[in-house]
Amino acid sequence: MDGRRPDTSVREFEITPIVEALCAASEGIASWNANHGGRQALPSREEVARILDDLRSVLFPGYSGVSDLNDETMHFHVGAVLDRAQRSLREQIQRAFCFHCTLDPAYCVGCHDHTLETTHRFLQRLPRVRHLLATDVIAAFEGDPAASCAEETVFCYPGVLAITNHRIAHELHQLEVPLLPRMISESAHARTGIDVHPGARIGEKFFIDHGTGVVIGETCEIGDRVRIYQGVTLGAKSFPRDAQGNLTKGIPRHPIIGDDVVIYAGATILGRVTIGSGSVIGGNVWLTHSVPPRSRISQARAWESK
Repeated sequence: MDGRRPDTSVREFEITPIVEALCAASEGIASWNANHGGRQALPSREEVARILDDLRSVLFPGYSGVSDLNDETMHFHVGAVLDRAQRSLREQIQRAFCFHCTLDPAYCVGCHDHTLETTHRFLQRLPRVRHLLATDVIAAFEGDPAASCAEETVFCYPGVLAITNHRIAHELHQLEVPLLPRMISESAHARTGIDVHPGARIGEKFFIDHGTGVVIGETCEIGDRVRIYQGVTLGAKSFPRDAQGNLTKGIPRHPIIGDDVVIYAGATILGRVTIGSGSVIGGNVWLTHSVPPRSRISQARAWESK
């Protein structure tokens, strides 16, 4: 004790009215979604992050999670981690389904059964996801002369992390799981600066070089062996509205990119246009019309063709 008297001028604040006001305001959150009663458990960001870590450990065994694997321990590791992941994933999928369900979660058997089927179907797709990711890693190694080995791209390249999250999120999106696909894609967006909507369809051997600032919209369709660089936007040209003025959701509004296309840094391609296979889109090009296969589009040519 230093002999000083306690400061009695500081008043104790009563927080009860604030707590009551915050809770009352929270009840209004239910109005954001007519089906959400505001009391059932919602998906957890923290748990989804742990599931992603486990899935990466299964998809890239030895590269994520436990690193000292061999032929004898591989099957045990993959089996144990996948079992843990699927148990957690099942709970998060059910929470997501219940969020959009009109029934009381305590009595909703449908969400439970749907969750079991969806989780099983997702797990069945993981070998295909693993194949696609293997082609993405090869594309990253072959497409970047600075890469010393394929392993370097798995450990270090933000594009590989982003496409890993996307491949997982896309399968959940295809299975019509609410919320979780966007949570997974936004996890990669926050870490890498690469924003890929889980609805985008992306073929084999896809490579995002550098990556910061890349945006790929919901209804994009990207072929095989496509390479894009930082700052590329594959976006919508406009946002149609219905008679009531609400945005019309789900309609195709983003570009179709053919096979073997290269899109250089800062290019912006907007609308439901088609970039023909084998084309090269130069840096900082602004493009709102389709181009035929094997086109070479620079800023000057894009401007002349308007």
